[in-house]
Amino acid sequence: MPRVEVREHETLEKALRRFKRLLEREGILKTLKARKHYEKPSERKRRERRQALSRRARAL
Repeated sequence: MPRVEVREHETLEKALRRFKRLLEREGILKTLKARKHYEKPSERKRRERRQALSRRARAL
């Protein structure tokens, strides 16, 4: 689990912003949202195929 310690003379808002950035970098929020509802294996394959196509299109 990511941990952020509040530095000396740092506001709580800044520490919270650092924590959110850390969660985003590690992909925790993305997996949490993905696991919120059950996804059928066929839907998962379809989504992964679409993501791969869009990645390939961006690479060109």
